[in-house]
Amino acid sequence: MSHIDRALRSNIKLRHLQLLLALNEFRHLGRTAEFLSVTQPAVSKMLGEIEEMLGLQLFDRSRRGTEPTAAGLAMLRFARSVLADYERTRDEISTIERGVAGRARVGAMVVGLPTLLAPAIERLKAESAGATVLIEEGDLTHLLPKLRLGELDLFVGRLEPGYAAPDLLTEALYDERMRVVLHPAHPLLAGPDLPGWPELAGCRWVAPPPWASMRVKLEQQFFRLGLTPPLDVVETASFLGQLTLLRDQGAAALMADSVARHFAALGLLTPLPLAVEAEVPPVGMITLRGRPLTPITQRLQSWVRAVAAERAG
Repeated sequence: MSHIDRALRSNIKLRHLQLLLALNEFRHLGRTAEFLSVTQPAVSKMLGEIEEMLGLQLFDRSRRGTEPTAAGLAMLRFARSVLADYERTRDEISTIERGVAGRARVGAMVVGLPTLLAPAIERLKAESAGATVLIEEGDLTHLLPKLRLGELDLFVGRLEPGYAAPDLLTEALYDERMRVVLHPAHPLLAGPDLPGWPELAGCRWVAPPPWASMRVKLEQQFFRLGLTPPLDVVETASFLGQLTLLRDQGAAALMADSVARHFAALGLLTPLPLAVEAEVPPVGMITLRGRPLTPITQRLQSWVRAVAAERAG
């Protein structure tokens, strides 16, 4: 294995890693060459060089295109991690050179965006307008792999216990209950009385996919009340999709209380005063153990804690 160690430490260059990621993206030598603005023979030659250095075949070639081997998949993970560290270091040095504050890359669930992360960013920018924050929205399934690869520095959202791991540092900030929400023009809001769970069981719901814990908790809520869970369901993990279906299709949804109140103040939602008995994990932050945070990310963390403390107060 010494030749592999030597190749990874000394011989493999950033351009080799960029080629591997491009090949994995396009799965075709010609399209990869076009993307990299080189010739197809040059792509074939460079891939051959990498495989010769490692003594491993990284991609299977066929008329249908290229497919990564098991060794190729391992190298792709290595490439993503190295290039993410390279970009983070490049950005940090560049911002120091320009005299601005730096860049933080944050993965966020919707529960942590409008009333926690956004105010924290506002305070960070008040300190240093040159600070840059990249936000990628999603759930833990989507964002944790990016955190582990170094493509994100920080996660803000619900701390689902099923995703706890020794390589992750978690910090709980506060508990956040759930609300049932409707669009203000929903037919169930037209009568003199607000709808209850029996009426909601018969309407359309926009809900997370079946693998999400919140979907299970939604169904348990109806079972707990002796009701059949809604059969008319549209599944999405997209918050924009959720808002669109609430507005255009008369759907109901579960939403974090602070998010529901935030969008109710904008006239987009009506939270219902119904007790949602689902036990949900706290909102908090996750970082990767052993990876130092950039100064700008540390400062953003401090402001997130400050906003959370004000909410608790």
